[in-house]
Amino acid sequence: MEKIRIIITGGTFDKHYDELAGSLTFKDTHLPEILTYSRCTLPVELEINQLKDSLDMGDEDRLKIVESCRNCSEKRILIIHGTDTMTVTAELLAREISGKTMVLTGAMIPYSVSKSDALFNFGCALSAVQMAREGTHIAMNGRLFKAGQVRKNKKEGLFEFMSED
Repeated sequence: MEKIRIIITGGTFDKHYDELAGSLTFKDTHLPEILTYSRCTLPVELEINQLKDSLDMGDEDRLKIVESCRNCSEKRILIIHGTDTMTVTAELLAREISGKTMVLTGAMIPYSVSKSDALFNFGCALSAVQMAREGTHIAMNGRLFKAGQVRKNKKEGLFEFMSED
């Protein structure tokens, strides 16, 4: 069975509520807990690339993600990413890397908060990265989108094909 690299970059997915500060912050990734909880039996390699809100990501942060994808030996890569600039990173990866299958996913509500979409999106992305063709994709809301053909609809809080209005 082919090993899957999971690159963690932060985003709402991994935020937790800091009751003392009254805000959402980063402490650590929830992925080990998620993999245990979901009884995942796939061989995976976790890599914490950064823990950042995607609105705070700049070119250097995106290049760190590109380098991780380029330099890892795995051909199938799942990237946990913030939803606000996920499409920007996906388009960069699509331009810069070939010969690998990369799937980005995230969450609108943190994993640690009730009624989060994180676990659902992660499960969809984990399945997608095993079955999708080479290239860069986004798995959100139970759908798989090709990089460059998707946008985040901020009014509805979901991802959609660019041709939808």
